[in-house]
Amino acid sequence: MATLTDLDKNIVERISEQIALNKEKAELANVNLEKAIELVKDVGAVVLDVRPPAKVNGENAEEADIPNAFYTPYPEFTNYIDILPNDRTTPIVTACLKGWFASRVKGYLEALGYSNVYVFGGNIEDWITAHKAHSK
Repeated sequence: MATLTDLDKNIVERISEQIALNKEKAELANVNLEKAIELVKDVGAVVLDVRPPAKVNGENAEEADIPNAFYTPYPEFTNYIDILPNDRTTPIVTACLKGWFASRVKGYLEALGYSNVYVFGGNIEDWITAHKAHSK
């Protein structure tokens, strides 16, 4: 059985705190398109399109002018830390194609102390299509 160091215990405590926060959110912080758009429109959530470059077909969310959207590709995510909000309670919605990379980035953001992070459970390309249809 592994023995936890003080650093390990601190990390486990932070993970436990994030799990408790996520339990308070509907669907454990996984959101559909309607809820994701609501978070952006009503509370100014930041959107992070985290698809790797090879997975982007056409525009990314930032290029498609989704409000508050940034393209922060998963393989280079740490290069984009400076675009994150200073207020760590600002809602953030992570998105990709199937949620795999978005879920990972959500965990990284929570490890950095962000407490209001959501994963868009759909395909970001569908969000981009819907946004463009409503922008016309």
